[in-house]
Amino acid sequence: MVTRYEVKLLHRRQVAEHTMEFTLEKPGGFEYRAGQFGDLVLPAGSGLDESHAKHGFSFVSAPFEDTLRMATRMRESSAFKQAAARLPEGSRVALLALWGSFTLHKNTRTPALFLTGGIGITPVRSIICQALHEDSGHEISLIYSNRSPEQAAYHAELQQLSREHPRFHYLPVFTASQGHVSAQTLREHGGDIARSICYLSGPMGMVKDMRALLVEAGADEDHIRTEEFEGY
Repeated sequence: MVTRYEVKLLHRRQVAEHTMEFTLEKPGGFEYRAGQFGDLVLPAGSGLDESHAKHGFSFVSAPFEDTLRMATRMRESSAFKQAAARLPEGSRVALLALWGSFTLHKNTRTPALFLTGGIGITPVRSIICQALHEDSGHEISLIYSNRSPEQAAYHAELQQLSREHPRFHYLPVFTASQGHVSAQTLREHGGDIARSICYLSGPMGMVKDMRALLVEAGADEDHIRTEEFEGY
């Protein structure tokens, strides 16, 4: 069921090079599962017509947190993103929710491997933070690829979480200096891939390439779950 919420844009901030995070107030009683997403609808004053004023975003915030956060890679060619960047803090926006089944599996005896790059980190950050907050017991590995540390959203936070939680293993890969993620990278740093539920998120082309790498590294194709982003 789709529900419309009228919420306030509290603030926005740059969380990585060319990546903007938007913080919204959380409506009373609003519940969602980590990894799900909603549509952000800009007001009429944004200058966009109705057909261009809506865009879907995963929640980067975790359900236990007090606000809702969404993040996106900014592009000059996107009228929606440019309008969102100009929207004054305190403006009222609409949120249409709730969709998505890209959520953490229940069986804590089965490891989780997250493989993503760039803006694909948004639902992953939500899932991992919620699991660690709940002390769920899952063994979680994250391999996160970006061209440089400056382009890696939430990199410092993920490093800190990996230091604080022995069950969370984080490998950042910076392709400008280290090269691209390979099947060998996955075999060495992805935990028990053959047993793991593997999660891929990001633009369609990246998800397709990463799926092939996972299979090459020994993942069970039936255990690969994906969330493909549109508009990138």
